[in-house]
Amino acid sequence: MDISGLDLNLLRVFDAVFRHGSVSRAALEVGLSQPAASQAVTRLRQLLGDPLFERMHGGVRPTPRAERLARAVRTALATLEVALAEAHTFDPLQASQCFRMHLSDIGEARFLPPLMQALREKAPNVKLETLPMPMAEIADALDRGSLDIAIGFLPGVTGTKQQVLLSDHYAVLLRQAHPVLKGLKSKRLCPEHLQGLDYVAVRSHSETLRILRTLELQNQIRLSAAHFMAVPSIVRQSDLAVIMPAEIADTFEQMGGYAVLQADLPESAFDVSLHWSWRFEREPANQWLRALVSEVFQLHPSTKSKEGRP
Repeated sequence: MDISGLDLNLLRVFDAVFRHGSVSRAALEVGLSQPAASQAVTRLRQLLGDPLFERMHGGVRPTPRAERLARAVRTALATLEVALAEAHTFDPLQASQCFRMHLSDIGEARFLPPLMQALREKAPNVKLETLPMPMAEIADALDRGSLDIAIGFLPGVTGTKQQVLLSDHYAVLLRQAHPVLKGLKSKRLCPEHLQGLDYVAVRSHSETLRILRTLELQNQIRLSAAHFMAVPSIVRQSDLAVIMPAEIADTFEQMGGYAVLQADLPESAFDVSLHWSWRFEREPANQWLRALVSEVFQLHPSTKSKEGRP
């Protein structure tokens, strides 16, 4: 097709419909009526010669062509937004832009609440969108501007600017009434205790799987879960154990009903770092966001040492 005949607003509507799976919710986001958003999708369908979206109960789903197109459209829009929004100064009280960041599901649960509170106080109209990505794609996304920052233990992300936010280690989370705790004189598990436990493994967190395999405990995995969010509830209602970052496990122990135990786990220590692209090193909005993240982490520091001692 001839790109000269393409209206950029059609791509904005397409991106919103793809993300929301709904024309009506997309219309609200881009500030159009539902009929106008539907008309925009129809125009793009005609230009591309593809239905793009198929009706289903509760919304729409993308066609294979739309799936392939979506990432390129989002990257292009994000790059353009960065270029157009660039300014010599950044006023957080007046800003209304959307920052995009990589953060794992476990990171979202732990770090988004204080970060969103800080945004509410310092930049009430700024929006935040998390875009979890495979580690191999993060550096390129930062360079393209489709991600503003990335936070996490990301040893495979190279060629970026980075700052260590906190040092942590892995520990074992159990329910407070777990049988293994009976007669335990300290909050440390010996190798025999580790061998006697059954585990939940979370496939999206490769380091915990690595630890279990190194300890030759893979046969003790009773549940392999895709994501982390349901795991604490499962642990609390069963005798399963989960290996997870001690700093985050500690927040569950403070809620009650859980116990965090230390153990001699292989290569247990790690750093959580803030990553950004050297291309946006001096961009005022990016500088402000990095400073805010650093401030939030300083206000909520890790209380665990790298050696795995409370």
